[in-house]
Amino acid sequence: MYEGAPRKSNPGCFWDVIEKYKVSVFYTAPTAIRAFIKMGEALPQARDLSSLRLLGTVGEPINPEAWMWYHRVIGGERCPIVDTWWQTETGGIMISPLPGAIPTKPGSATRPFPGIMADVVDLNGNPVPSGEGGYLVIRHPWPSMLRTVHGDPERFRKTYWEQIPGEPVYFAGDGARIDEDGYFWVMGRVDDVISVSGHRLGTMEIESALVSHPAVAEAAVVGRPDDVKGEEVFAFVTLEGSQLESESLMQSIKDHVVQEIGALARPSEIRFTDALPKTRSGKIMRRLLRKVAAGEEVSGDTSTLEDRSVLDKLRSGE
Repeated sequence: MYEGAPRKSNPGCFWDVIEKYKVSVFYTAPTAIRAFIKMGEALPQARDLSSLRLLGTVGEPINPEAWMWYHRVIGGERCPIVDTWWQTETGGIMISPLPGAIPTKPGSATRPFPGIMADVVDLNGNPVPSGEGGYLVIRHPWPSMLRTVHGDPERFRKTYWEQIPGEPVYFAGDGARIDEDGYFWVMGRVDDVISVSGHRLGTMEIESALVSHPAVAEAAVVGRPDDVKGEEVFAFVTLEGSQLESESLMQSIKDHVVQEIGALARPSEIRFTDALPKTRSGKIMRRLLRKVAAGEEVSGDTSTLEDRSVLDKLRSGE
């Protein structure tokens, strides 16, 4: 197993491990995949990755562009990709394609595992129409589920079982939609929502629009308090390796977001950065980015932060 980011002295170390040990299954986070995209195709193409037979992605929703790059460059267009949705609290994978058995769609976790009764509902507990966003819930117990929160059973009930009225359901805290084929599209945490002039925008859809720009390798979006609009969109963007920062490029990226989503989603500010603060498992720590965007002192637990210097550079504006 390999934990952490590739070393600067050897950015191709992931591919070295696969080549040396004939790794057959590669399971990583979308943020790592977008970092690989930034490094370029030459690194993995210089290694023998033919031992790979299965690719996986976990930790947060994957945007279709990163999915396709992963499929083409790492999997050689021959390896199935299992985009898995699960949580520490669920004790195991809950929604995921069965490799080779379930047709995949880039960006969708496809269908629940057999026996898992997942649904997408509104705040009143009613199933939402096909294609509309709502709250991801599990309607029936499963063997590996969380039983309680140690020392605080009341918090367990309120957090996971009392958010949606009516018949008790497990509230995952994620937004999702189900398409016409019954495939689940997880859209990120429901608290990762920006309210701009009364309109609720999901950070995941804005981030997906940003990384679909050819110059952008990775992006994270947070809301920043605004006296007029309530919140405004603040984007942290990492560019492809060959791209140079410029005002014209920044404007091009903003215009691209407007074209993809609409004027309300236009970032009020884009801050270019070489890296984003992540946990050692590859998740972007948006809680810290919200503090940076608002100009507030970063507080709280940062023990899971992989590289503290990334946060320090963002705070200093470097």
